[in-house]
Amino acid sequence: MKLGLRLTTAALLAVAVLVPFALLAVLVVGGWAPLHDGDAAITDALHSWALTHPGWRNAAVWWTNIFGPTPLRAAALGLVVWLLVRRAKRLALWVVVTMVTGGVLGAVLKLLVGRNRPDLLDPVARATGYSFPSGHALNAALAAGVFVLVLLPVVRRRWVLWTGAALVAGLTGLTRIFLGVHWTSDVVGGWLLGVMVVAATAVAFTRRRLDSVVEHGVEPAVADSPEAAGSK
Repeated sequence: MKLGLRLTTAALLAVAVLVPFALLAVLVVGGWAPLHDGDAAITDALHSWALTHPGWRNAAVWWTNIFGPTPLRAAALGLVVWLLVRRAKRLALWVVVTMVTGGVLGAVLKLLVGRNRPDLLDPVARATGYSFPSGHALNAALAAGVFVLVLLPVVRRRWVLWTGAALVAGLTGLTRIFLGVHWTSDVVGGWLLGVMVVAATAVAFTRRRLDSVVEHGVEPAVADSPEAAGSK
């Protein structure tokens, strides 16, 4: 696939995910009542559950700490080091670009939207900064995406890889709602933004179609020996 076509495909893919994300952001900024009421209803229900189930609450705190942005970025850094050892420099660069781009976009959007976090009378957890999009959900989606698309060529049971990625991204986002530090739309926004960044950068970096990337990973040569990977 030529560079121009690759960039065009990446742009179209980004738009396909950007549209629902942008719509959600507009509704958040505009204070659309049905969205606000839905967020509040879910938060109240889960907060009541968290107050009366300390075991689940403690598990949620444990999970959200283990799979927070900083540990996930450290894990991505470890993946980059592993790729450099295998001389897959281009793939390592893709991981860095994807994680950094997503992180910067998330931080900028938080400032632009300026949404406050849920203000509960009896909070079970606290978090600082603005709320939309959820940094935990965003970074979980980014990390899950890069690990899946890097490791697909070297993992035999790919369903395990996909399931693990879905659980990490899904449960990390859900814990933020359960602990009352994010609205549901914050988490959905983080997931959408993460998917958009991973998809767009993957298509921009590879010379293959998106369906091939999803099937074989960003760089199938990573399954080869370090010498073979370095010769690609």
